Amino acid sequence: MRRFSFLFPALFLLCPHLAGQEAASLSPGVRAFVSIEDPVFAITHATVVDGTGSPALADQTVLVSGGLIQAVGPASTVQIPAGATVMDGTGHTLIPGIVGMHDHIFYPAGPGHYNTLEFSAPRLYLAAGVTTIRTTGGMEPYAEMGLRDAIRDGRIPGPEMHVTSPYLEGPGAFTLQMHELESPEEARRMVAYWADTGVDDFKAYTNITRAQLAAAIDEIHARGMKITGHLCSIGFREAAELGIDNLEHGLVVNTEFFPGKEPDQCPSSRQNRQTLLSMDVDGPEIQETIRILVEAGVAITSTLPVFELSVPGRPPVDQGVLDAMAPSARDSYLTRRATIGASSGSTAGDMLAMEMAFERSFVEAGGLLIAGPDPTGYGGVLPGFGNFRQIELLVEAGFSPLEAIKIATHNGALYLEKLDRIGTLEAGKQADMVLIQGDPTTDISDIRNVVTVFKNGVGYDSAKLFAAVKGTVGVR
Repeated sequence: MRRFSFLFPALFLLCPHLAGQEAASLSPGVRAFVSIEDPVFAITHATVVDGTGSPALADQTVLVSGGLIQAVGPASTVQIPAGATVMDGTGHTLIPGIVGMHDHIFYPAGPGHYNTLEFSAPRLYLAAGVTTIRTTGGMEPYAEMGLRDAIRDGRIPGPEMHVTSPYLEGPGAFTLQMHELESPEEARRMVAYWADTGVDDFKAYTNITRAQLAAAIDEIHARGMKITGHLCSIGFREAAELGIDNLEHGLVVNTEFFPGKEPDQCPSSRQNRQTLLSMDVDGPEIQETIRILVEAGVAITSTLPVFELSVPGRPPVDQGVLDAMAPSARDSYLTRRATIGASSGSTAGDMLAMEMAFERSFVEAGGLLIAGPDPTGYGGVLPGFGNFRQIELLVEAGFSPLEAIKIATHNGALYLEKLDRIGTLEAGKQADMVLIQGDPTTDISDIRNVVTVFKNGVGYDSAKLFAAVKGTVGVR
């Protein structure tokens, strides 16, 4: 049980009026979810996981003023100014706001089509403690940029959004919502247009050619921006040589080992999985790829929840997920889930285990692993809920809870070049924090027990945000 001691607020420390300005700019619809908007407050006697991978510290006080963390330290030593609002964090853990690095705003709505979830997705992400996202591929980029701006203006509750371009895709796109590039010159023009229009970064997709990708990378880097890729026609080593910044999904989509791989051609995913399953993550071929990626500074995005969907009996049925879905989306998900096993057999579980081993090996070699749930598949991965599951699966993969939290917070901020502002709990940083009942360092499932999410020093009631979207995912 939380204890709150409300005192008359006083102005002190560094620009405490900024938090008041942040809260004052919120629309009534956003303010309905706000539980803490005091310009100066402290959370006392909490366990702090600072996001650096360092051991958790018990009985800590975090002092916030003006939307910034002013102090983090033992409750016996941090001085709380008279007039500050005090929250007793006994029995709770504070972690940095999650930085989701493959967090779509859209959702599968039948074969080859996606609905943009302008209402439910931002609320679900924020409810789960995700305070920053990279959308990592957009179907409706204007809608995503509009949503990003509406959140920044305080008109809609949600995380800070880094909007990714429409997919840079070659011939053979699986959905009509994707444009197919015809030449390297067109790739340059598309990059220039969307950069000038206001996207934050770029994504290449499965059928792009090497010449198109090289042209896109050249244009993107000339503008000081980054590009990630979910590739198939191009192998990981080729992409690293071309200068890509990030690769999505990890080993499970790498086609460079496929026998007879044709340049610029995407082989069958089933046959490629069979090739990968015949290999050893610790063997020389995969280890050489890891070495090349690490030396080139290419990050890998872990998206374990979307691959878990293909494993029979996984993930455990989550009533919260089912409640959030619109009835049609829920029926579709449960129907498809019941058929898993007949289509994928045991190989999906083996592939998931292999991907987990690859990610561990990549990190052990010094690689930067970032994370996001990729809410696609057949609809079982939802915004917010998927971020919880991603952290749990990182622990299942062999990372400690502290390492998993670091991957989900610090590492994303590092990739976005925002680590000076977000990603860890340190004095001087933005007060993006998640207050959790329990201790996820001893039981990672406690990561789901979010009580309050602080963004820019304003606290949002997680339960109210989750309740607001019940029955809507899939349609709005």
